[in-house]
Amino acid sequence: MFIKNGLKYVDVENISILEIGFGTGLNCFITLLEADKKVDYVGVEAYPVAKEEVEKLNYVSELEAENKQILFEKIHEVSWEEQHKITPNFSLTKRKQFFTEITDENCFDLIYFDAFGARVQPDLWTEDIFKIMFAALKPDGVLVTYSAKGSVRRAMQAVGFEVERLPGPPGKREMLRGVKYLV
Repeated sequence: MFIKNGLKYVDVENISILEIGFGTGLNCFITLLEADKKVDYVGVEAYPVAKEEVEKLNYVSELEAENKQILFEKIHEVSWEEQHKITPNFSLTKRKQFFTEITDENCFDLIYFDAFGARVQPDLWTEDIFKIMFAALKPDGVLVTYSAKGSVRRAMQAVGFEVERLPGPPGKREMLRGVKYLV
């Protein structure tokens, strides 16, 4: 759903993506598989998943992407804090940092906001965090999240996002997409 409601929705030739909650690298890998444009991908994760855990994942075969196994491995093997070319059209920078430490301004076309749920980590779903996200986006930039909680929607709206509810992925009724329109 990040692909359909984010990557395919943002109409730019070269797209810069910030993922909040890099986790297992699944969203990064799916973006690499689905992108039909040049991608500059930045994944932020305060607590990186251990290599041993990643090796147990079955994402490549679940996605029927066995011919891309080496790219999945490369995503996880490259060092943190540096930009790496995964393919000629896909670069990846993994940053080990807390979301509150993000200082980028007007840098990204799209944010995948994939932090742990608001019930589990409410401090990641506040106006303060969404102010940081709003600042990191370019004008007309988009933030997509699987959360559809009213408090999350209101926090996004309070910092300036125009928010819409969208049909969610399997198991979730709705998700949210916020756009940074400047008036």
